[in-house]
Amino acid sequence: MLANLSVAAMNLIILQGQWDLRTMWGNMSIIAKAVVGILFLLSAWSLGVMIDRVLMYSAARKQSRVFVQQVAGALREGKLDEAISIAERNKKSHIAKVVATGLSEFQSASSQVADMEVIEAAKRGLDRSVAIVHAEMKRGLSGLATIGSTAPFVGLFGTVVGIINAFKGIESTKATGLSAVAGGISEALVTTALGLLVAVPAVWAYNYFTNKVEAFDVEMDNSSMELVNYFITRRAGGKK
Repeated sequence: MLANLSVAAMNLIILQGQWDLRTMWGNMSIIAKAVVGILFLLSAWSLGVMIDRVLMYSAARKQSRVFVQQVAGALREGKLDEAISIAERNKKSHIAKVVATGLSEFQSASSQVADMEVIEAAKRGLDRSVAIVHAEMKRGLSGLATIGSTAPFVGLFGTVVGIINAFKGIESTKATGLSAVAGGISEALVTTALGLLVAVPAVWAYNYFTNKVEAFDVEMDNSSMELVNYFITRRAGGKK
């Protein structure tokens, strides 16, 4: 019944030539305007996070491909200093950050502790680096999840306010026609639509970026294990 009333109200507004954003904004209550403002702020914030994550992930992927190709040769030749320099030139690569930390820990511990302790020190350094890079990759994603889950309820609050205003219109005009409720119903529909418009892209982006982060985690874990195996082989072979 409410859906039929809403459609009828919107048709009435269109037929009366009142369907434009400026007129609707002017007819909105202060609470409804506040709801719309909050939703626009949430939308702008989520869009900023999306752009920032896309740029970061794209740069990480691009530099990681370059880094893996360059560092492989340096490690085969046992040139750890050169490998660290290559990692520092690719600071946006998630793999480079992890490898640089592992190599630095291995070098600093090699001359100070026993063989097995060197490997353990390198492992601890790699674990810390993976955790730090993981946190960097996830920055802002919790906000997207929060926006995706709460924006519909913010819009629903505006919907309730609009329905209340529609009934107030009936009470004040002592009329029961659609003209008495059209303003309140249109206000309710706009806030509902905006809430969904903000929430749906945020949820999509959160799921997409979460999958990306999981893929980066797998790559970092694999790189860490390969580097540990390299350290074990290097120590076993008596390379200094």
